[in-house]
Amino acid sequence: MTGTHTPAQDPAVPVVALRGVHAELGARPVLRGVDLAVRRGEVVALLGANGSGKSTAIRTLIGQVPATAGTVELFGTPRHRFRAWARVGYVPQRAGAAGGVPATVAETVASGRLARTRFGPFRAADRAAVHRALGLVGLADRAKDTVTALSGGQQQRVLIARALVSEPELLVMDEPLAGVDLASQEVLATTLRQLVASGASVLLVLHELGPLEPLIDRAVVLRDGRVVHDGPPPRTADGSLPYGHEHHHPHAGDGADSRGLPIR
Repeated sequence: MTGTHTPAQDPAVPVVALRGVHAELGARPVLRGVDLAVRRGEVVALLGANGSGKSTAIRTLIGQVPATAGTVELFGTPRHRFRAWARVGYVPQRAGAAGGVPATVAETVASGRLARTRFGPFRAADRAAVHRALGLVGLADRAKDTVTALSGGQQQRVLIARALVSEPELLVMDEPLAGVDLASQEVLATTLRQLVASGASVLLVLHELGPLEPLIDRAVVLRDGRVVHDGPPPRTADGSLPYGHEHHHPHAGDGADSRGLPIR
């Protein structure tokens, strides 16, 4: 069967590949030659202190920040030519999840299906996908509530369901644990475990591993916009991650302290 796979189908082709990527924010260099690969079925965590370039790497991958040098590929296709966005689910940081618009939970999740429906009419399969995604994150009973009526952790679950509703092969998440209560962190861990079991890949930015640690296949640590580690999550002698954490979460309520860690 050699030669019958397209790059997007070949299991040997990474679903994410950044090679020598540089990026700037406001003319300030942020990424300085980043190499990053995520293979099929892998869960890869991007780690590093605040300002190390983690979120910029994610935003460069999905096209929100242009790469000034290097190459970015999704499923073997250069990002500027990539069009199959239904294959990618993206969960931004929780701030602004409600968006100030009084949409219901189901309506917000359904918006994530547009890449698959191509803005056509919603069909039974689409409604079933919304219900299934809400069930995965434990919010099926809140479908008719407005997003603004939910707690911060529940709002984060809505963003995750919105990303899952397109049935993505790659899930990209930017700080999904930030300011989120422990119950929602555990729901996320269970959801990701099911997603990975179905063959999906996950790339996520984290400050702490928390309940997700057993799921992490590889950790890529950034420092000053460069990769300084790619392998098992590194640990210091006391078991902590080997970098400072001075990240402030303005939305750190919902059972969390000022660092976005759950209050126990």
